[in-house]
Amino acid sequence: MSQRARSSLIPQEWNCLYANPLQSPADVAGFKMEGAGAVSFPRGWMRLESIRSAAEGQKANLVFWCPEELPANVAISWRFRPIREPGLAILFFSARGAGGKDLFDPSLPRRTGEYEQYHHGMMDAFHISYFRRMWAEERQFHTCHLRKSYGFHLVAQGADPLPGVPDSADYYNMLVLKRGPTITFAINDLQVLSWEDDGVSCGPPLAGGKLGFRQMAPLIAEYAELAVYGPHPSN
Repeated sequence: MSQRARSSLIPQEWNCLYANPLQSPADVAGFKMEGAGAVSFPRGWMRLESIRSAAEGQKANLVFWCPEELPANVAISWRFRPIREPGLAILFFSARGAGGKDLFDPSLPRRTGEYEQYHHGMMDAFHISYFRRMWAEERQFHTCHLRKSYGFHLVAQGADPLPGVPDSADYYNMLVLKRGPTITFAINDLQVLSWEDDGVSCGPPLAGGKLGFRQMAPLIAEYAELAVYGPHPSN
């Protein structure tokens, strides 16, 4: 797998603070799975899939959390390729427990992959749903959604350039950029959406926290070259 170039959308003065190739079990040894998920590396990429039937609904879905703490201003990049549809892929970021607790604080209720636990549970987060192929209406008109929680606030939408699995390229370069109150999402350096958070309408500002990959069964997808950029900690 060739090393991709750094996105031109990431501020030049920002440094790479965390990089993970996601190529082997050792690379995800500290990650945390919520829900009935399986992780494998059949082609040298991290493959996620549910081990439960999609007929079980939300009980079949999963979230796989990276343990790294994010900076307040952050760029998150990764490679993505869908393997099997239907389903849905999401990135959670700036995720914290309610009241500013660490996301994995043992005092928080256990999360098991069911969606309501993540938007109306004991946590706050942003999430971008960027591969929405679960329902017929999502497959007929492809869009990406940015939501802010606590709550289920749909704050921005954009057209989704990703094709279905039969026409998919080998991979797509995904980027979430959070700089001050502005959040931008891009695929292959094409800006899909951007939104400015006033810190009032949909709850107080969110910063720091964790990132996690969510899938809705029966989607199978692969991920690689996760990287986190931000200002140097001394700045």
